[in-house]
This record gives sequence, structure tokens and C-alpha cells, in this order.
Amino acid sequence: MLPETADGYGEVRPTPRVMRVRRWNTRDSVSMLPGAGFKAILADPAPRQVVARSTWQPGCPVDKDDLAWIRMTYWGFDNARHSGEMLVNRSVAEELVEVFRKLYRAKFPIESMGIAEPQDLDAPPTGDGNVTGSFACRPIRGGTEYSQHAFGLAVDLNPFQNPYQQGDLVLPELASAYLDRDWLRPGMITPGGPATWAFGSIGWQWGGNWSHLKDYQHFSLNDR
Repeated sequence: MLPETADGYGEVRPTPRVMRVRRWNTRDSVSMLPGAGFKAILADPAPRQVVARSTWQPGCPVDKDDLAWIRMTYWGFDNARHSGEMLVNRSVAEELVEVFRKLYRAKFPIESMGIAEPQDLDAPPTGDGNVTGSFACRPIRGGTEYSQHAFGLAVDLNPFQNPYQQGDLVLPELASAYLDRDWLRPGMITPGGPATWAFGSIGWQWGGNWSHLKDYQHFSLNDR
């Protein structure tokens, strides 16, 4: 655990040597899907038991019946097939399946894919999180208005290899080595690369193009 700052984030520290080129996979969040290659199973709307373990609660800006559950395969850093899950806004579910199909075919590596749970929002900072996901009923960082994640209309992809930076704040807090975007390593999102191309094909925008801050992991429908 990292010491917490007055803003409630962890203390930003240098990236440990073993994480400067991070290329491993953690345990899959769902059982391996059948078949070979890319596979996606879409449940629209998401089953009640799936929503129940997410961060959704009354008052969130999206109705629980407007969330869809996607189980799908992804390409790992170990050059093997993995399976994960995601909650997304049902209005973009099929488009996002096509995005991740493109990423799989491009062999763009993903470490982990899962659904944010309530305890994740208040968990003590460790600075090493790297879960690719979408829906999380929370405000924007440092603000009070809801994030696009709270609508299921944003995706964070490999957060450690693609950190958030605003001033001295870096999230995850141990990912500073990945602020060097000229040192290309597996799992990084680049202008014109597979990830920006795949999300751009459905009209989504990349937080790495923002000028007031950099959110290299973030793609959203409305560029917020």
C-alpha cells in the first residue's frame, strides 16, 4: 500500500525496475470461452447478478437495464488467448465487441479485463492496477460530475502502460516510466496504432490527445 496524499491518491513513486517493461498476465476474470480465436458473448441487458456485483447503485446516471454484459477473449502479453468481462452501455455494446475483435486480430496485448466492484472504488492505493474495463459509477478525477465511465460510455485500456497524468499526479502511481511515450513497449497506445485505429473506427476519441491533461488509457464516445 502507498501512503495517501491529501487528495486521497497514493504517493507517486518511481516505477520499480520489474515494471518498467511490464508484460505479464493476471488470472482471467471469467472461464475460458469456447472455440479458438476471438469470441464474444453479449447479454443485453446485463443479468441482475452481474449488475449486483458492480458499482451500480440507485442514483447512478444510467439505469441498470441500460447496461450490457460482454464476455470476450483478448490477446495476452504471454501470446495466448484469455477471457474477460466488461459492463458497458447497451447502446455501444455491439460496437465495442467489434473494437476488441480488431484488437485481438492485431494481437494487441491486454493484461486483464474485468468489472469494477464497490470495494475497488475505496481500496487503498497500491499504484499498480492494470485492469481494462468500462463501467464504474464514479465522478471524474478531482471533480464532482459523473465520469463517462458512470454511463458505460468509456473504456480504460491497460492503465499501467497508459497512465493518467495531470501536473504531478500520475495514476497508477507507480507507472511514471510509461510517461515516456517515445520508448515504445508492448501494450502502449500510440497515435495511429491498433488501439486508436480500432476505437476511431467507431468514432471514439482518445484521452492521449487532450491538451489540458493526458489520459493515455482512456477512450470515450464524447471525448470527455
